[in-house]
Amino acid sequence: MERDTTDLIARARAGDQQAFRDLVQGHSHELQVHCYRILGSLQDAEDALQETLVSAWRNLGDFGRRSSLRTWLYKIATNRCLSMLRADSRRPRIAAPLPEVDLRAATGAGDAPAWLEPYPDVLLDHLVDRRPGPEARYEITEAISLAFITALQLLPPRQRAALVLRDVLGYHAAEVAQMLGTTQEAVSSALKRARATVDNHLADPSGSSRSAPQPDTAVEQRLVARFTDAMERADLDALIELFVTDVRLSMPPAMLEYRGIETAQRILAAVTFRPGRAYRAVPTRANGQPAFGLYLADLHAGVYRAYCLLVLTTAGDHITAITSFTTDVMTRFGLPRTLPETD
Repeated sequence: MERDTTDLIARARAGDQQAFRDLVQGHSHELQVHCYRILGSLQDAEDALQETLVSAWRNLGDFGRRSSLRTWLYKIATNRCLSMLRADSRRPRIAAPLPEVDLRAATGAGDAPAWLEPYPDVLLDHLVDRRPGPEARYEITEAISLAFITALQLLPPRQRAALVLRDVLGYHAAEVAQMLGTTQEAVSSALKRARATVDNHLADPSGSSRSAPQPDTAVEQRLVARFTDAMERADLDALIELFVTDVRLSMPPAMLEYRGIETAQRILAAVTFRPGRAYRAVPTRANGQPAFGLYLADLHAGVYRAYCLLVLTTAGDHITAITSFTTDVMTRFGLPRTLPETD
């Protein structure tokens, strides 16, 4: 393998683009996930990945084998993300009002930023099976969950990068310092503040950890089936039975949160389940969590039209949060714009 890598590097440095593609192919998916963690947006992560690969191609002559190729690529990707965050040109700070959002019913501002996007699990399936390094603090499933991605967005950019490199990927503090062009003392200080913020966000009001559950269990499958049935029968009571008492509803890019089972019941009754509406729910997965493409019946056209993408956060056989995304993200999950009317 070492000989193959050395040969590919030599050929790529000589201008062989196919050799370069072969060299970075095994790293591309994990680099995209890395960029997504830092940026919170799949679109931005794709842009950052492309800029990373272009930079790596142009600067391959500078790769001196003092670190592994993977570490060198992570350094480039991290700094491309930090550059994008400094530019801050593509991140809306004030979201346009969404149709059917009841501002009066909101219980406060939500943590989810306007630019937050879900990450399709189908892309995670392509990742190379790499265990985090010995310094990692977070399990793989937790480190891709919406709650964790949201918590990262609360951090200043360099704290965000340091935490991901150290606590998710498991790089040593000295390696993180080298990748960020700073000192180990600065990394340790940034990590202390970042961990406090993230741990506070991932703790529920009782103080216990909100770690991500293991995906695709029998319990989760039953919950998905019950949720689908309740939505398609427009059975609000059956849906409410699935919620924890302090369930949270949010819908980026609207930076609002609706918290509590009574508030959820009012919103769902007034908007989602108002008379004359019928839905189909198509199960999928996002961020290691159950998700659904929700389709609203168009009675005049005889089809169901894409309405939103819902991502569920669960604890056992209950739903603790629902994050609703616009139809713009649905094509990334292989979900069509319309579904035929069923008999």
